[in-house]
Amino acid sequence: MAAVLAADVAGYSRLMAADEVGTLAALKACRREIIDPAIAVHKGRMVKTTGDGMLVEFASAVDAVTCAVAVQEKMGERAAGGSEPRIEFRVGINVGDIIFDGDDIFGDGVNVAARVENECEPGRVYLSDDAYRQVRGKTAHAFVDLGERSLKNIDRPVVIYEVCSAHSATVDIRPPASSGKPLSLPDRPSIAVLPFRNMSGDPEQEYFADGMVEDIITALSRFKSLFVIARNSSFTYKGKPIDIKKVGRELGVRYVLEGSVRKSGKRVRITGQLIEAATDRHLWADNFDGALEEVFDLQDQVTSSVVSLIAPRLELAEIERTKSKPTERLDSYDFYLRGTALFYQKALVEAELQFRKAIERDQDYAAAYAMAAFMLQRRQADSGVPLNVECQTEAIALARRGAKLANDDAFTLARCGHILTYLGHDYDCGISLVEQAITVNPNLGMAWYSLGWVALMCGRFERSIQGFDRMIRLSPLDPYRAHAWAGSSFAFFFLERYEEGCALATKAVQFSADAHQLAAYILNSLGAGRTREAQEAARQFLKLQPEFRASDARTLFPVRLSEAQTRMVAAFKAAGVPA
Repeated sequence: MAAVLAADVAGYSRLMAADEVGTLAALKACRREIIDPAIAVHKGRMVKTTGDGMLVEFASAVDAVTCAVAVQEKMGERAAGGSEPRIEFRVGINVGDIIFDGDDIFGDGVNVAARVENECEPGRVYLSDDAYRQVRGKTAHAFVDLGERSLKNIDRPVVIYEVCSAHSATVDIRPPASSGKPLSLPDRPSIAVLPFRNMSGDPEQEYFADGMVEDIITALSRFKSLFVIARNSSFTYKGKPIDIKKVGRELGVRYVLEGSVRKSGKRVRITGQLIEAATDRHLWADNFDGALEEVFDLQDQVTSSVVSLIAPRLELAEIERTKSKPTERLDSYDFYLRGTALFYQKALVEAELQFRKAIERDQDYAAAYAMAAFMLQRRQADSGVPLNVECQTEAIALARRGAKLANDDAFTLARCGHILTYLGHDYDCGISLVEQAITVNPNLGMAWYSLGWVALMCGRFERSIQGFDRMIRLSPLDPYRAHAWAGSSFAFFFLERYEEGCALATKAVQFSADAHQLAAYILNSLGAGRTREAQEAARQFLKLQPEFRASDARTLFPVRLSEAQTRMVAAFKAAGVPA
């Protein structure tokens, strides 16, 4: 019996095609600086490497998991630092029988590890059920039950678990496995736009291709007669083999748009093909070529072509109304796209710099103001440490400027409303802006997410739950869905519906046990009379936020109603958080 770790590089063929020498050099550096030292520290043995993959044996499953998470965290730091090419590993771990043949190993333990790794998403660590039973309760990591999978050449179904961040302390609760049932189709034409392939021959242009897709998603979402899946869910398929029928089932849509972007010098080509998800039938394909300065017109052409096929009865006036040009300055737009890419890589400081550069070149670029302010807000929300007065004042000023310039830009209205509520405590202005965003674009998942939090802070708890529910349907695979569950859980606490709050907080904690998720669990567990669970969650919470005091809840969870704030502070104290 042994713990077996199987890993490979996600998108290895694509990386090698783009830059063979650079990819091999980066892999060697990762081995030398990150992987080999981690294996040595955690008492593992490298069995073999296979170009882009490796097989490692451990005597202990705990050592295997701890090593894997340490490697993935270091790889994440490397990527956040802008290292190219971007190397991401997929890791699968199993515990089972192995057979030694010289220095090599074989057997069921190895086969299952390799198949679990095949299921893994880039940058993650997945465990078989046998490995999970060996580590549960023995590490500080949270585990998410991903449900039962049928693995190739394995004669039994295997339940797979994902390891959450090593920084995510956890309350030891196992949520029910996902039912795996397909989402029902909306009563409107529904579409998901998958990430377009970057055909520029330059991995550096990945941000540009992603930006094109995000703009097309936003343009489609402005049509109130369509149902459009949010960017955060459609981009979970980036870099993976695509099964269109599966995408349709998982996202609950009738149509899928995929394509590619090629940027060469001052020219841009966008290709697109529209597919009916249930049948995998291609309905349309076309190319759109033009000069770089015509990029917004090209996006509009793609959008109009798709709309004319899936909703042909739309009026031309509505199509014209949805067209917009965020800026006249292409250099400003380019900096904005770079900032957006860095934001999704969680490089907030670098992203903020790019958004500020976008503002320097176009001082009327509303969305750039909103995103620069949002980077400052994320510092407080992610760290749990309040911003200093200077940063807070600057974020509020940026958001006010963005809101003033927004016109009918739902994205900017929602972002600015969220910031002005959370940091500025301007509740009336905040709720007005996010409600306006929903009216302008009821398809924008991010706007519903902001509405959920803003309505919560304003004391409109039923509206908050409605916002979060709508966001999750528009973006069913969204990485932020755990935050949405936590937000609804807070609302249930204030409504004194503690059992419903506990159920959602449990899901949130197992998915991503950060301070917000644990706080929601503490409050509802205490309300439901589960004092021991609340106290255990409070201990985990204080490991993440050792300087937190119960009175800090008024700042980090700024609910408008004073009685609601008093209830929060009292609950934290009762759970053992210092006053």
